[in-house]
Amino acid sequence: MGGYAIITIVIILLLFLFSAIKILNEYERAVVFRLGRVLSQPKGPGLIIIIPLIDRFVRISLRTIVQDVPPQDVITKDNVTVKVNAVVFFRVIEPMKSVIEVENYLYATSQLSQTTLRSVCGQAELDELLSKREEISSQIQSILDRQTDPWGIKVSAVELKHIDLPEEMQRAIAKQAEAERERRAKVINAEGEFQAAQKLFDAAKIMSEQPMALQLRFLQTIREVSSEGSTNTIIPLPIDMLAPFIKKLE
Repeated sequence: MGGYAIITIVIILLLFLFSAIKILNEYERAVVFRLGRVLSQPKGPGLIIIIPLIDRFVRISLRTIVQDVPPQDVITKDNVTVKVNAVVFFRVIEPMKSVIEVENYLYATSQLSQTTLRSVCGQAELDELLSKREEISSQIQSILDRQTDPWGIKVSAVELKHIDLPEEMQRAIAKQAEAERERRAKVINAEGEFQAAQKLFDAAKIMSEQPMALQLRFLQTIREVSSEGSTNTIIPLPIDMLAPFIKKLE
């Protein structure tokens, strides 16, 4: 009987040690409750000892959690219905608060992210939602970080992933973009014509002030025409010789 008793005691001790000794990774902490009261500081990382039947612990990860926010139906400020989804990056910085202050911080953060996403996107017009995604993401991140702070959670970033528009709105935006491209092309063409006219005006002004410049341009034109292999014969005449005839025609 003595041998069986020793074996039983050894087994009980092994089971006690197995239940009492826990190993936590570098990114983990344990919030320990002793007879229902939380200990002053979380334990870990490394080897920790828990008293079986007396202590209860909750393992908390301190790594950044990437949480996908499901697509939300949002009515924008200008009454356009869109579907918006996002991704939230957050981590636990105070393990005790994440256990004591909220029942399930993952679920709570998910629900808060959905409601905040709908609220913030609903306050913006469609053009702002499409063109100012970074500003809207920053606003959502600021609100979530402020509201999750009592839970010991730090929201580091929020990114809008997809904004799904109705088909008729997609067609309208495509037409608007095409009209904008045509407008820009016409403006660029008009600016080019204006610059060309301005240069011609400047050249005419210079030639009117400097008659010799006009003669040089005339000679250069003759040279360019003759270099093309044309069989036409060009006889240059001074403009002064034609002046009397021009006056008679007037």
